[in-house]
Amino acid sequence: MTGDCLRAIVFDLDGTLRLNLPSGGEVFSDYVAALGVPVSGEDRERAARWEHYYWASSRPLREDLERFADDDEAFWNNYTYRRLLVLCGSPTLARALAPAVGQYMRTSYQPKSVVPPGLYPALTRLREMGFSLGVVSNRKHPYCNELEALGLIEFFPYVLAAGEVDLWKPDPALFQHAARQLGVRPQQVLYVGDNYFADVLGARRAGWHTVLFDPQRLFHEPGCPVITSFDELPEQIERTNPCGNNV
Repeated sequence: MTGDCLRAIVFDLDGTLRLNLPSGGEVFSDYVAALGVPVSGEDRERAARWEHYYWASSRPLREDLERFADDDEAFWNNYTYRRLLVLCGSPTLARALAPAVGQYMRTSYQPKSVVPPGLYPALTRLREMGFSLGVVSNRKHPYCNELEALGLIEFFPYVLAAGEVDLWKPDPALFQHAARQLGVRPQQVLYVGDNYFADVLGARRAGWHTVLFDPQRLFHEPGCPVITSFDELPEQIERTNPCGNNV
């Protein structure tokens, strides 16, 4: 990083501050393997990367939301087919498996909502360093109640759901709006998220600095610092902030 001192650190919510354990993708792929379909580690990584792409306001997602606007079940059945196609590579097999896999995920997948290891100490340290902390998520609706349930609300005076302003990552306009509300220039903000397509590309296009949270190492050479644990974040920021520990 070069130029202005960092003043604010902003985080993604789902997949970054809040995790589903076990992850939906993991359970999905495990069930497909249990049905007798060979699923390699490479297959799992490819499907996981596609999942990040799809949910990053991709064209397929926008088309599906319009096509199935009044039929939530049909949307998820179609999503199941899409993910199976990426995982298995066979349209015939994906069509055959989609009903059983979709039913299994609807009835059996009940994850726990948790925070990543090392997050609380990292946030405490960043606050002690004087940074303004915030959350910007692609959620449709405000989510302060979830932050409170996870013991995170005290860290974040600034919280924004994309649906509140009808701007969606990776649209740089969402990040630009957040910077204005935070009262900082784009070069003074760093965004931490797990989705390369939504978080890194969107924030970078808005002129923000970025750190990719990638514990599974899904994204190779993302063009920004990468952390696999939140224990690494304060040191990473200290090392790359042009002003060191000074905010």
